[in-house]
Amino acid sequence: MKRRNFLVGAGVAATCFAGVAATPGAMLMAQTAGATWSIGPTLRGKNHSPGLPATMRETPEGPAFDFPYPRASAGHVHYVTAPAGSLAGASRMVIRYRIDAAPGTRFVAQEDPQGTATISLYFQRAGDTWTMRTPRYRWYSPEDRLVPLSPGTHEIAIDFDEEWHAMTYERRSAIPGAFEAALARAERVGFTFGSAPLRGHGVYATGPARFTLLDFRVE
Repeated sequence: MKRRNFLVGAGVAATCFAGVAATPGAMLMAQTAGATWSIGPTLRGKNHSPGLPATMRETPEGPAFDFPYPRASAGHVHYVTAPAGSLAGASRMVIRYRIDAAPGTRFVAQEDPQGTATISLYFQRAGDTWTMRTPRYRWYSPEDRLVPLSPGTHEIAIDFDEEWHAMTYERRSAIPGAFEAALARAERVGFTFGSAPLRGHGVYATGPARFTLLDFRVE
């Protein structure tokens, strides 16, 4: 498959060439270049990432946020997303990020505190109602591709032919039609915080910690 770049957020600029028909990749790039990264989700006027601003703030190195700490009552981050367009024909999703944390800081999955706090890549089909009426509209990293949260610079690259999971834990290979439809009609892309069984159910830190998005793209 020929690789195309679907560049997302993080200050990426799109270049247009007169007289050349726009490809889906170019259209997605135009939609998401310099996009605001939302922290949420916000449903019926309520932000479900309590203790955080509605968007990541811009820094010289990229969009960033501070994890709430030192306990769940201070808040927890769930979903971080940017607008997107169709991902049909894309081959993989890539993120590079850095976590800076005070010595001894741990990351805790607020609904699974005995589990490992993780980051998952994510995309969402347009028309998602956030109910069981649309159980196959949200897709998360394969189970063996979740990454525990830890200080340092990290990169995750996941091909779209791997076993992404729907919200209902169904694997891509079990419902390929629903997966391809979600790619073709994608509306948002990004990453979520939680644990293996609860991908987007929130994480907090036990001490000061900052997440900086260095790069995010779909190729």
